[in-house]
Amino acid sequence: MTTMSLPATLAKPTTTEKSTWARRHRSALLGVAGMVVVLVCWQLSTALGIVDVNFSSNPVRTFNAGVELFSTGAMWKPLGVTGYELLWGLGITFLAGIPIGLVLGRSRVLFDMTEPIVNVLYSVPYVMFLPIIIFWFGLENTSRVIVIVWAAILPLIINITAGVRNLNNDYSRVATVFCTPKLKFFYAIALPATLPYILAGVRLAVGRGLVGAIVAELFLASEGLGYFVQTQTANFNIDSAMAGIVLLAAIALLLNGAVRLIERRFVHWAGAQ
Repeated sequence: MTTMSLPATLAKPTTTEKSTWARRHRSALLGVAGMVVVLVCWQLSTALGIVDVNFSSNPVRTFNAGVELFSTGAMWKPLGVTGYELLWGLGITFLAGIPIGLVLGRSRVLFDMTEPIVNVLYSVPYVMFLPIIIFWFGLENTSRVIVIVWAAILPLIINITAGVRNLNNDYSRVATVFCTPKLKFFYAIALPATLPYILAGVRLAVGRGLVGAIVAELFLASEGLGYFVQTQTANFNIDSAMAGIVLLAAIALLLNGAVRLIERRFVHWAGAQ
């Protein structure tokens, strides 16, 4: 009597395959474990009376409040407003910041002229300029998009400029030998070679852009997630406020995760250099 063996596709994974999968997803698993530890500690701190649940909520109450807010539709409008502003702000940031960083990194004259300005704008909190932005552009979407661009574009420019200035000199010599036009040098040599710096700047820009969006909604808006959290906190509805904060954290994780996927897809070669 012969025994039939299962196809390879239906065979159970071996111990080696399981350990390989665990090593490959080690960072993600550790990140999830860290989040679970934080949530458990948060829940226990309120259950044991270490903190007052009325002023700190807990994961269970926050989750229930989030489900209720989404089921009633109360969360969709603030989420849409913040997403719309963030989309415009980051879009302008990437379209303007990447070329500016490439040009400043390539031109020593422009770099020397703009470095003090960039450093000042990056170091001085943009919140101090909110009154001027309000006077110039009012309280509409334009002001909030400007704040997002201001917050996001500077780290992007700084990273790309550093990447171009650290470009391998051999690239420039080869381009000079073959009389490569300046425009072609930017998109054919400088852009691919500085892609790790660009994506690192994009990650910083995404995080700072989200912070800028919330700050703008706290001071310049009557809608959006920032305004929603502020209103719920002022009304002592801490569960709903925490649900809004957790949603913001989830958005930040998703955006950063998307950039990390792009990094692994397009700049996997950078670590081997």
